[in-house]
Amino acid sequence: MNNSVTNTARLLGAGLRALLVLTLVTGVLYPLVVTGIAQALFHDQANGSEIKADGEVVGSSLIGQAYNLPLEEGQETPAPDLKWFQGRPQNGLGTNSVNTQYQLILSGATNRSGDNEELVQWVEDAKAAVVEDNSTGTYEVKPSQVPADAVTSSGSGLDPDISPRYADLQVHRVAERNGLSTAQVQKLVDEHTEGRTLGFIGEPRVNVLELNVALRELAAKN
Repeated sequence: MNNSVTNTARLLGAGLRALLVLTLVTGVLYPLVVTGIAQALFHDQANGSEIKADGEVVGSSLIGQAYNLPLEEGQETPAPDLKWFQGRPQNGLGTNSVNTQYQLILSGATNRSGDNEELVQWVEDAKAAVVEDNSTGTYEVKPSQVPADAVTSSGSGLDPDISPRYADLQVHRVAERNGLSTAQVQKLVDEHTEGRTLGFIGEPRVNVLELNVALRELAAKN
């Protein structure tokens, strides 16, 4: 009996020591090492790829934002604030019904096939809106100029980038709304156009938040 109790106590002691060691290594030391390496080598990425304006964090370069006017009485969908560059449509986004204390954005795609009647109507309506919104007194947008990313949401609905073609299409409208020349705004777009990753991965792109931060700074100087 005494030997059995002694063996059990030894096993419990060994198990407890193993638990403490594993907790220290995997729960404390390993996270600290990984966090330290991330902060030292990948500081921006480890902290959420933050974008700052006037010294304050205004968002992440990895998550798209909506640039809309305040919702008016009777409106179900806010109108876009056309002085800013607009990102991709967000038709795939759900609404937060779990934690209503915070207005969370839930990512998601439309989950509709290419020949779905509702999706086709969305695209047609979006194209008509892009043509109307971006045509000015001196510049007329043609339906053939509207790229796919201007009328379709991404798989997540949170894509932060648009194609250079869609950014170029918005230049005249943005310039007019902000009292800038088209040359000034086009220069901003060109400066914020990124090429393919490593020269062959993905497509050229423009980060909308970064572009709008630069636009705000330029407009403030004029």
